[in-house]
Amino acid sequence: MKPDRPAYSYRDDPLVPAFDDTAPIIVFDGTCVFCSAWAHFVLRHDRALAFKLLTAQSALGTALYRHYGLDDRDYETNLVIEDGRVWTKSAAAFRVLSRLGLPWSLAGALRIVPRPLLDAAYAIVARNRYRIAGQRATCMVPTAEQKSRFIG
Repeated sequence: MKPDRPAYSYRDDPLVPAFDDTAPIIVFDGTCVFCSAWAHFVLRHDRALAFKLLTAQSALGTALYRHYGLDDRDYETNLVIEDGRVWTKSAAAFRVLSRLGLPWSLAGALRIVPRPLLDAAYAIVARNRYRIAGQRATCMVPTAEQKSRFIG
């Protein structure tokens, strides 16, 4: 379920550091191998360079999870923040895929599946992400070429 907050509500939260929100931002679990692979996938296929990335473990990432009432230590959803609004779970994934162009945007056809079912499937993968792909001792570190795509 999308956390119910007005657009740009984080700007009024004194616990959320100011940040550049002019581009869509993907907040992901930087120690999760599965989630880091998703971030690498976006970096490879985002030809328009539309998305910025942020690890959930960063001070800003943690503050955003708290702001949206989500667990700031067990990141069972990526966040996509675009135009001041947040998307979570399957809606976040579809938001990203739709902006990557063909063939990735075709995944939007799965939206015919009821959102509760999509989110339930997302939750199963999210709960088991460390068992599926593993966990790193430290967060993903962007390469020199990738650094400009990260905030925080």
